[in-house]
Amino acid sequence: MADDRVVEASLYEFLGDEVQCHTCERRCLIPEGKAGFCATRKNIGGRLYTLVYGDISSISANPIEKKPFFHFYPGTNALTVGGWSCNFTCPWCQNYEISKSCEKIGQGHYLSPHTFIELVGKYRCQGTSISFNEPTLLLEYSLDVFVRSKEKGYYNTYVTNGYMTERGLEALVAHGLDAMNVDMKGEAEAVKRFCGADVEKVWRNAVLARGKGVWIELTTLIIPAVNDAEDGLRRIARRIKRELGNDTPWHVTGYYPAYKFRNESFVPPTSVGTLEKARAIGLAEGLKYVYIGNVPGHPHENTYCPGCKQSLIERYGFSVTGYHITRDKRCLYCGEDIPVIGELKS
Repeated sequence: MADDRVVEASLYEFLGDEVQCHTCERRCLIPEGKAGFCATRKNIGGRLYTLVYGDISSISANPIEKKPFFHFYPGTNALTVGGWSCNFTCPWCQNYEISKSCEKIGQGHYLSPHTFIELVGKYRCQGTSISFNEPTLLLEYSLDVFVRSKEKGYYNTYVTNGYMTERGLEALVAHGLDAMNVDMKGEAEAVKRFCGADVEKVWRNAVLARGKGVWIELTTLIIPAVNDAEDGLRRIARRIKRELGNDTPWHVTGYYPAYKFRNESFVPPTSVGTLEKARAIGLAEGLKYVYIGNVPGHPHENTYCPGCKQSLIERYGFSVTGYHITRDKRCLYCGEDIPVIGELKS
């Protein structure tokens, strides 16, 4: 009996007796009968197949602020799905129950793209989000979802480590990707050591996506002794300004012990003082919008005008509690241009 979850992969090539996956920058060489690093793609009969098309581990109607997106359709909800596994090795993973559970591939609830988009309307959401685990592993599914979503007038978002190939990114944009929140996990040494990845590829994709009109917000989970050094945070902030622009929102968020950092190699939670310091560094380096995350009720989860410093978008957790931006996207008090995509949901 055919399994709807098993679909030929979009991006791969034949290399002798192996196939090379071009979904993400790991570019796994996969022999017959074997799977790649993430275990979501397998060489079957000399062709590469995804095993997770529509294999959904998690689904929820989430405020867009939860992603977090603070300058993209504020106050709206995105129907969010995730699958299984990951292409990074982060020992602090906050969603390890699904991202580190390759053995559960094929055991999720099958959700067709058509049904997914029907549910967007049923739950009165304004868009889609592929999130929870690494969405790039649901590439083929994402492409089909995004096309159907656009036909209905919805937006499409990714919450991602940004490690897709250029071809993967181009396909996502061509099929209707509107916004990405990209995890900028640290500088090169930390990302290589802890995540097993090349952070330059992440920067490349963030810049390419922005150039293609995709709205970009960045998130750095601040982890003690991993990426909390002042000099490193300063270099990240400078690079955001230089390569993505000083109006790119940067979320510096609090880490809580999870996965291997909870048991095997305990690392304590991020202090609020560390997050406040990181935000101050970002502002000092010329970024206009730096937010503190995972601290509900903190005043710096609000958006402030970079001109007159008035509070323009007030939030508590994932809720918008105040909005003081004009329809033409200006500060209500001084007229400063404020980058916001879409309208506040009334």
